[in-house]
Amino acid sequence: MENETPSIRDMLAVNLRVARTARGLSLSELSRRSGIGKATLSQLESGGGNPTIETVFSLSRVLEVAISDLLDHRAGGALTVVRGADVEVLRGEGVDLRPLRRIETGDGVFEVYDQVVRGGAPQRSQGHVGIEHTVVQSGSLRVEVAGRTVDVGPGDYVAFDAREPHCYTAAEGPVHSVLLLQYRADERLDGKPHPVLKG
Repeated sequence: MENETPSIRDMLAVNLRVARTARGLSLSELSRRSGIGKATLSQLESGGGNPTIETVFSLSRVLEVAISDLLDHRAGGALTVVRGADVEVLRGEGVDLRPLRRIETGDGVFEVYDQVVRGGAPQRSQGHVGIEHTVVQSGSLRVEVAGRTVDVGPGDYVAFDAREPHCYTAAEGPVHSVLLLQYRADERLDGKPHPVLKG
């Protein structure tokens, strides 16, 4: 029998509190820096609320931690299988992300996501640590980074410094892609493994 995966809310509750405390920030100060209400932050740390992509990316940026430092729950074993239907979706204005895997190697951290950019609304980011790598599987994706725009289609790859403001837009209906976020260990809070919920 496989272990049940903790929910995004459960993982965020534990990891957000740890990251905020490690940075020496009060809820009020984190609220001021992130633009997220203090009551909302308190609710997230209590395992409540409905975290969005925008909220998680904003907290990642302000706390200077990888997104997976907020959402990860280490899974061990020689064979790792992640069933898409079993992964909770993190939703944003225009994107659905399913975190599939966190990979640590040497001084690098990689996060693998199944990404669907929905038609109708752009997904904007003010920027966060790391480098974003996207491989489009189907559809036409418009990527805007620091004033530059490029359209990519099936089989195309695009990468950029994620600290720059950026935006994804599905040009003609939904776009299915694989998103890989790459971090250097020194871009994380303290270069050490982040305390997480045990599965």
